[in-house]
Amino acid sequence: MIRVLTVDDSPTKRRFIRSILESDAELSVVGEATNGNEAVNLSRILKPDVVTMDLFMPEMDGFEAISQIMTTQPVPILALTSADLARLSFKALEAGALMILNTPVAASRHDPDAARLISTVKMLVGVKVVRRKIKPPALASEEQAIPPSPAQLLDASSLFRFREAQIVAIGASTGGPPALQSLFARLPANFPLPIVVVQHISIGFVAGLAQWLASSAALRVKIAENGEKLASGTIYIAAEQRHISILRQGIVALSLSTKTDTHCPSVNVLFESIAESYHGNAVGILLTGMGEDGARGLLRLRQAGAYTIAQDETSSVIFGMPKAAIERGAAVEALNLELISSRLTQLWANNR
Repeated sequence: MIRVLTVDDSPTKRRFIRSILESDAELSVVGEATNGNEAVNLSRILKPDVVTMDLFMPEMDGFEAISQIMTTQPVPILALTSADLARLSFKALEAGALMILNTPVAASRHDPDAARLISTVKMLVGVKVVRRKIKPPALASEEQAIPPSPAQLLDASSLFRFREAQIVAIGASTGGPPALQSLFARLPANFPLPIVVVQHISIGFVAGLAQWLASSAALRVKIAENGEKLASGTIYIAAEQRHISILRQGIVALSLSTKTDTHCPSVNVLFESIAESYHGNAVGILLTGMGEDGARGLLRLRQAGAYTIAQDETSSVIFGMPKAAIERGAAVEALNLELISSRLTQLWANNR
């Protein structure tokens, strides 16, 4: 039985959440907290498998509660909020929460938000958590950017492929937002290539994700628009409920594709389009996440001659997506998240 602690100052919302979770035979709500203080205490006493956390509460808010729980009694935490508060809510990930979802408003497991709550709680059971709060690095600049150490440098043939890149494509899912924040915060403002990102995220949260990433990145961050031409030094976040492809000459194409990929937007769709349009002149990066989205596309990129990187198991919140890519032989190398930043900084240094 999966034991869940729910935290919300609204009795109605707590009742909804309990009803939704306990409609599944594998889930049991072992406690309810009405504010952050209670959440910290009950987390220590009950030792739940997962905590669902409201963020805006009296006495102690959810952000501080998450930080204290992750410092004293680490447990997977799922932050629940509304999309109109998304920009503020992403600070919960900095505090240590693993994911953010819309708070369900109907006590029915058939409601999309309710169904996603159930599946996400199950997914988070057993996921590794970090005891201490990790602060994002300072903004990168040309003066701060440090080339990788000699031990990290590529051999001549790999370096040639890396230097020839004209675009960087990144795919991520669970644990992706903090990984992206860490990655982008280390890149200098004059990084030479456009970066296109597919991040699996709840409906309504893409705009907040873009704003949150922009707050710690020296590069421009925006949501990709259909028909626009990619510009260097810009990070493009895939729009929600649309597949994103990059056509020749760097033109963005958004579509409601009939492809059978589970996710929309799909990392596979992005990677495969870049393999078609850019051939080997690209860098593909697959970050933390559950499932296999992106593994097939990363293989296509490598087969086309692109330089491909998978995040390693040690630094991944969930190793599913990178692992699937590595097992298929899709990754030229598997790197710790910090070394991925160094690798892209190396690309920047070689293009100065």
